[in-house]
Amino acid sequence: MNLLKQRFAPAVWSIIYLLLLLSLLTPFSMVTAFLLVVPVAVLFAALPLKLFMLHIVPVWLAVALIHPIFLVMAAFFLVPGVIMGQLYRKQEPAMKVLRYGLAALLLELVLLLVVGTAFFQLDVNQYVDDIVTMTTQPLEDMGSSGALTGGLTWTAEQSEAISRMTQMMLPFAMILSSLLIVAITHAIARPVLNRMGVSVPALKRAKDWRLPRSLIWYYLLVVILDFASQDSDSRFLEVIVVNATPLLQLCFMIQALGFFFFLADNRKWHPILPILSAIPIVLFPPMQIIGILDLVFPLRQAFSKNKR
Repeated sequence: MNLLKQRFAPAVWSIIYLLLLLSLLTPFSMVTAFLLVVPVAVLFAALPLKLFMLHIVPVWLAVALIHPIFLVMAAFFLVPGVIMGQLYRKQEPAMKVLRYGLAALLLELVLLLVVGTAFFQLDVNQYVDDIVTMTTQPLEDMGSSGALTGGLTWTAEQSEAISRMTQMMLPFAMILSSLLIVAITHAIARPVLNRMGVSVPALKRAKDWRLPRSLIWYYLLVVILDFASQDSDSRFLEVIVVNATPLLQLCFMIQALGFFFFLADNRKWHPILPILSAIPIVLFPPMQIIGILDLVFPLRQAFSKNKR
């Protein structure tokens, strides 16, 4: 029975791949776009190259007959899927798979921006401005009649400020979205491949999550650049600070979460407690200080010694 399931599994994932591609021009694309690397990674890791092509090419031909844009999107998500699948085949460490998948997605996004700007007159700033204007226009219209908003108004200057901030944070958005795609891919592909007989290494347990201590120096550098950018008209410095700050905050959140998982394991607390700790860590930015302290000082060693 298990052998039969393994034989039919690639066909099932080919159908899933087709459905995910077709969903990209629907309102569901905001969700399904984060899943499109999964079928490619699974099929490439589980099948020889010829069988992989035998499953992928018919899907590509089918979507190309509907609209060529589907083929472009399929090619975009193919590259990180193949890279992650190849690393799964070699049973490389999970972090290496995530790093290479993330790098591939980021390089593709940058390439798309360069090609779109150079050859198709794509103006990202204008596109962002149009989206923000379309989103905030109803608020401006409501603000013109104070009765609907209790006297609160939304001005064109506020919309312009949001548009400018969104444009500057485009690199952060690209990194975060790529990170989410590879993380979701690994979370789904690993158990699927293990059931299909392909052994895939897991990430370290949450209690063992430790980020490089050099992040503290990067954080200090960003703080210095932040002060420098306030007395400067350099947009370049401002872009660095605006994008590096949330990335470092995300790293400190991960470090703090890892510390709580370590503490729960060390003190034999209920497993739900470190999971619940993620709520205040995300909602209350000052909680990031725990991650910073865990990087700077040997807190985990101290708790381990106290337990003895």
